[in-house]
Amino acid sequence: MIPALLPTDLRPIYDKVAAGGRISDADALTLYASTDLNAIGAIANITRERYNGNVATYIVNRYINYSNICVLSCQFCAFAAKKRDEHAFEMAVPEIISFARAALEEGITEIHMVGGLHPTLPKEWYLDLLRGLRALDPNLHIKAFTAIEVRHLARRIFKMSIRETLEALREAGLGSLTGGGAEIFDAEVRDRICRGKESGEEWLDVHRVWHQMGERSTCTMLYGHIETHAQRVGHLRQLRELQDETRGFTGFIPFAFVPETTSLAHVKPASGFEELRNLAVSRIYLDNFEHVTAYWISLGLPLAQISLNYGVDDLHGTIMEEKIFHMAGAKTPQSQTVEKLERAIREAGREPAQRDSYYRRIAGAAPRELVCA
Repeated sequence: MIPALLPTDLRPIYDKVAAGGRISDADALTLYASTDLNAIGAIANITRERYNGNVATYIVNRYINYSNICVLSCQFCAFAAKKRDEHAFEMAVPEIISFARAALEEGITEIHMVGGLHPTLPKEWYLDLLRGLRALDPNLHIKAFTAIEVRHLARRIFKMSIRETLEALREAGLGSLTGGGAEIFDAEVRDRICRGKESGEEWLDVHRVWHQMGERSTCTMLYGHIETHAQRVGHLRQLRELQDETRGFTGFIPFAFVPETTSLAHVKPASGFEELRNLAVSRIYLDNFEHVTAYWISLGLPLAQISLNYGVDDLHGTIMEEKIFHMAGAKTPQSQTVEKLERAIREAGREPAQRDSYYRRIAGAAPRELVCA
């Protein structure tokens, strides 16, 4: 889209982004208020192309949720359970190792592992799990635990400082932190959708410490529930500020709230229009992030494919089994093959490339079919 065809209120934003400048919070709110989705996408693609050219990536990974037993009772969550609940589960370490071993045979490069805030699993359980996964293959990247899990482990299980806890986990094999648990940082929103959960500031501090240790992580935003556009922008601003400080985030992964089986089932799900607009606005605002990922579990692969023309440069991964969104009512598949991801990327006019956990392209990676879980 050429500047002359842009709506008048978006032209100053286009000029800033085209010149490599940073948009303001007011600019972001203007974008959120606009209904010219193609214009917003055109602006977002300036940043996408600046960082990634015409390449779009994916990772060959496997999700493992080791347990859903959790001390919290977040209103937006259909995953967590108390030990007495019928849907509660807890995997044993050998079982997790077996899942990972089978996935390695399918060609994965990353295990992505999160769970609830389990009240009784001991310190050595977590360390033995990481050591066991690392022993399978020294090249297997273990991306695990949210900042909320880390704070829980530090305070209630390891009884150590955040840094000491992260150092122990890293020594046992942890490669990077996941971005989960961020939700929306605004305190009022958190009080209504996840009362009792750590604050946005506490989430940010865990990632700050991890980055100061020389390590990397992703970050997220759960949107499309009770938050306002201004509260979304506040969330993005705090991520951008921490990235300015540490440069430790590899990518941003926003996803829309799935309300069906939660206590917020009355909330209307985000539309496809809103999902694309949010991805594009995020891409424009987070000018110090190289990558924005479309989480196809939330979007569905067809809309994730379209998002490649709205600022997105990554389609996440094969995943192989996802529980958190599906227990909330998601109807998307639980896995994708490399073939399907690459076809979606090519059909969108992009060049597919397999990446590693740090979003680095893997040279010479050949397409291969993965068995759906």
